[in-house]
Amino acid sequence: MSYKVAVIGATGTVGREMLSVLDERKFPISEVVALASSRSVGTEVSFGDHILKVKSLEHYDFKGTDICLMSAGSTVAKEWAPKIAAQGVMVIDNSSFWRMDREVPLVVPEVNAHVLDTDIKKGIIANPNCSTAQLVVALKPLHDYATIKRVVVSTYQSVSGAGKEGMDELFRQTRAVFVADAIERTKFTKQIAYNVIPHIDVFLDSGFTKEEWKMMVETQKILDPDIQVTATCVRVPVFIGHSESVNLEFEKPITADKARAILREAPGCLVVDKREDGGYVTPVDAAGEDATYISRIRKDPTVEHGLALWCVADNLRKGAALNAVQIAECLINRKLLKRAA
Repeated sequence: MSYKVAVIGATGTVGREMLSVLDERKFPISEVVALASSRSVGTEVSFGDHILKVKSLEHYDFKGTDICLMSAGSTVAKEWAPKIAAQGVMVIDNSSFWRMDREVPLVVPEVNAHVLDTDIKKGIIANPNCSTAQLVVALKPLHDYATIKRVVVSTYQSVSGAGKEGMDELFRQTRAVFVADAIERTKFTKQIAYNVIPHIDVFLDSGFTKEEWKMMVETQKILDPDIQVTATCVRVPVFIGHSESVNLEFEKPITADKARAILREAPGCLVVDKREDGGYVTPVDAAGEDATYISRIRKDPTVEHGLALWCVADNLRKGAALNAVQIAECLINRKLLKRAA
């Protein structure tokens, strides 16, 4: 059985990655349609060995479409996701707009695919924030074993999390430094080349940024509302791949060796943890890969039952495109689609 899939935001970094992941994973597709705003109509995007011409979202008829993968931002998601879902299409949205809606499941398949079995009331499923997705993949098996009480996480997030504009700005500024040109800023609040910026998204009254707030509340919604989470999110001059330094406090005893063994058996996790030079994963190693990599697992001596670890993943894949496609695969495997081609 095969399915008709629409990809909204197909000209963006994540949209292109969605098309790539659909092809790589041999998703059962009868037809795939690339959609974007009217100004992108006619733009060509790749789908395996095929070239797709982008069509206008505003004028597209979704009749006969089974699944819609959206990566076009919150404004588009707010307006279009309900309209598309009303036509019987299952919408998987990568924006932040629907994530905290109580009637919309927020899903990382390795962690909470079971929530899809309950009624998907609005016909919309939310993809989590990129930094949240990799975090909960690493936390879930440890939480099942020893019950996590508290998470303290600091992120080192690549510029691709800010889209093509972020990647272009890092490239331009890096080149400008070498040739002694003026540093121009358009995307980030400070120079990103050879710098780090402790600011992602807008500031809230609490003093946290919205990116930090997302990590905190999304982790609770996906994993366990009783887990206390505090986050500091930092943009770093890396093109692809988010890294996280994570400190965990558990209710029950757990050793570093036990955690290592648990994570080696956990879905979506890959442990690379040698206590030697280079015995850990960096963003360059994780780029283009599907796994959530975990390194530097060690006891945190500052709390009774504590561990510290290092977590890295490709934010365009597990943090966005791959996770969305995995959700679509879950819908098929669990026979949850209302209509099949």
